[in-house]
Amino acid sequence: MGHARTAMRTAAVGTAAAVLATGAAFGLAPSATARPAATTAAAETAGIRFVDIAGDGGTVLKANVVLPAGADGTRRHPLIVLPTSWALPQVEYLAQARELADAGYVVVSYNSRGFWQSGGHIEVAGPRDVADASKVVDWALAHTPADPDRVGMAGVSYGAGISLLAAAHDKRIKAVVALSGWADLIDSIYSGRTQHLQAAALLGGSGHLTGRPGPELQSILSGFLSSDLGREQEMIDWGRKRSPAAHLDRINANGTAVMLGNAWGDTIFPPNQYASFYERLTGPKRLELRPGDHATAELTGLFGLPNDTWTSAHRWFDHHLKGADNGVDREQPVRLKSRTSGGYEGYPDWTSVGAHEKRLALGGEQEVRTGVDSGANGGIVMLSNALDQFLRIPPVVSVPLLPRSHAAVWQSERYATAQRVRGTARLHTTVTATAGSGTLVAYLYDVGPLGVGKLVSNAPHTFHGKTPGEPFTVDLELFSTAYDVPAGHRLALVVDTVDPLYMEHNPAGARLTFSSPPSDPSYLSVPLRAE
Repeated sequence: MGHARTAMRTAAVGTAAAVLATGAAFGLAPSATARPAATTAAAETAGIRFVDIAGDGGTVLKANVVLPAGADGTRRHPLIVLPTSWALPQVEYLAQARELADAGYVVVSYNSRGFWQSGGHIEVAGPRDVADASKVVDWALAHTPADPDRVGMAGVSYGAGISLLAAAHDKRIKAVVALSGWADLIDSIYSGRTQHLQAAALLGGSGHLTGRPGPELQSILSGFLSSDLGREQEMIDWGRKRSPAAHLDRINANGTAVMLGNAWGDTIFPPNQYASFYERLTGPKRLELRPGDHATAELTGLFGLPNDTWTSAHRWFDHHLKGADNGVDREQPVRLKSRTSGGYEGYPDWTSVGAHEKRLALGGEQEVRTGVDSGANGGIVMLSNALDQFLRIPPVVSVPLLPRSHAAVWQSERYATAQRVRGTARLHTTVTATAGSGTLVAYLYDVGPLGVGKLVSNAPHTFHGKTPGEPFTVDLELFSTAYDVPAGHRLALVVDTVDPLYMEHNPAGARLTFSSPPSDPSYLSVPLRAE
């Protein structure tokens, strides 16, 4: 009978999560005064209690509570707090909450302020969101058998960022699992001084559909999308305040145990900023990177299906909140899965990931006209890298057919052995522009015998205030990845000026010239795994 009840609870939780997660995907936010009947019935079957929690300033946060079986208040249980992802309702985590409760945790999931049925406005992980997290911990300690000495937080995307920021400001939070989140908000959606257009549009649009953006967010988003350089520092300061990396000293001083998980192809929060943040953490830490796009690596776990990311999350909490000797502290803390091979690889730190460097010389001089998409691009936000994850179909291009008037191309020799790219490729080149502002986008391709290139990585770079006709140096980090280039293939670097993922700043008729001065040769540094 126990197994039957567990199966019934799991099915009910999956039903509840599917009902509202599907509604979120289509922007069908429920009213603030009613819950779908199907969801309520499923929740009751699963033993979930819906509650209202007073957040910062008394703002009502809609939440749900799942308790361990037999919790009668005679003993304390470790607590996990789960803030919701951007635009998703509080039933997002029900499947995982039930699994955690079955393992002995008190779990409280709540809808972040400004979204769905919760009150207030969307603050984008601002001070009120951080204060809300502490209010939820306060409520849980007062109204459930939660142990004040064993508090953890976890979340996906928006919930991940809030969890890290809360850990910096609340010493009670002993362990965090931050999945598909950000450590540096500016380096995520404004890397290379370039607006990540599709990502910003997706976040802004879904925020309006499922929540209530506050005046500050609307102002910042307007300035961001209109390329108002006069407000650039204001926007950077706004983003820094909401970046866990800016509060790193607090997290380190608190000794918080931090697990970070992300996907190689995350088109909203690329992995570079997580890797940099990870290296600067001094407490217990773990970094896991897998194929996929934003939040796709942990998606199946939200529906109660087997999922490596959530399995690691449970092990992290079991060790750091329950004291389980499960070996997580003795494993290599950096755990990677290549986009092209099936197994996991362990490393002692991020620096060891790309231990060897191979340089591709970028000789000669190439001029490109701006303002035209050459055909090389990074794909579509939330779609292209998910196809790569599940079907191993990354964005492709025919390198021989790229128009050389709009794309600069350099290729390596054919490699006699497989090249196991791991980590962050870096471009160093000299550019001469005919205008003071402009944008370039660099792409690294795996090119097969027929000239078809599969995208390995990319990154944008925008410049302003340059003197037309005067050369300047560009150093650009491509987005980190793990990709095996087969023997007999080449690597190709392609640089053009337009990509639908990013906002471009090229004046009409402008041209860019790429050169390699003898005193400062241009190159692409490719990190390779130590064999």
